[in-house]
Amino acid sequence: MNVLTKKQASEAVSYIQSISDFQAEFGIILGTGLGALVEDIDIVNSIKYDDIPHFPISTVESHHGRLIFGKLEGINVIVMQGRFHYYEGYSMLEITFPVRILAMLGIRKLLISNAAGGLNDEFDVSQLMVVSDHIDLFPDNPLRGKNSDHWGPRFPDMSEVYNREWQNLLLSIGKKLGIIVNKGVYAGVSGPNLETKAEYKYLAVIGADAVGMSTIPEAIVAHHMGMKIGAISVITDMCTPDRIEKVTVEKVIAAAHKAEPGLTRIIRQFLKEVG
Repeated sequence: MNVLTKKQASEAVSYIQSISDFQAEFGIILGTGLGALVEDIDIVNSIKYDDIPHFPISTVESHHGRLIFGKLEGINVIVMQGRFHYYEGYSMLEITFPVRILAMLGIRKLLISNAAGGLNDEFDVSQLMVVSDHIDLFPDNPLRGKNSDHWGPRFPDMSEVYNREWQNLLLSIGKKLGIIVNKGVYAGVSGPNLETKAEYKYLAVIGADAVGMSTIPEAIVAHHMGMKIGAISVITDMCTPDRIEKVTVEKVIAAAHKAEPGLTRIIRQFLKEVG
């Protein structure tokens, strides 16, 4: 994190605080096709990404591009409705800039959602997967460059990025609500193309249960800044040898929308219990 970026982060935070003095410890990042949770929030304020100094602008369909401040199940939350991806042309510093901002605004707990392809044959489309660990296959790292020690250590330990207690709680909530929730390892790739059959096979062999194009850079930076992290993937297509089909954005979004009511119920119950 270089000096220029720290200055930009301070300017972004100052602007946000000039619009809203809302205080929250819990942040949520909503992935592809997963914006409906916002309808359940008692919104106090919202700011378009376009208006925040130095903030990236989401270019992906279904990513609305708003920072939302409000209450969900009585808990103060700041929600990113839309995120950024390496394939959009942003650097890793730009992709993770909003996570730095969330931390500077006081967020200490972060729940990340994403859409992913299923590599585990026991999964099915529109089911959920609690992320237990990840495999980082991105060509760059958001911590590369000079480290800012006041934000985190030069060499952060990554042996438990996703809080184990939260993993168990999310699985338990799913079971209690009658919603199928799996657990597995998420592999992150740069995209934007989907993988070849050989690549899907490789990802399964190295231990991945799902593959996507987000989450890991955000989780690395959140972990670097000392946040407690949970992550949930929505399986939007199956990538096992006998179940691979040609994928379109429309199919991915439709599968995410089908899973959305269950995911929303789980997040709301999760907030009740951790709040």
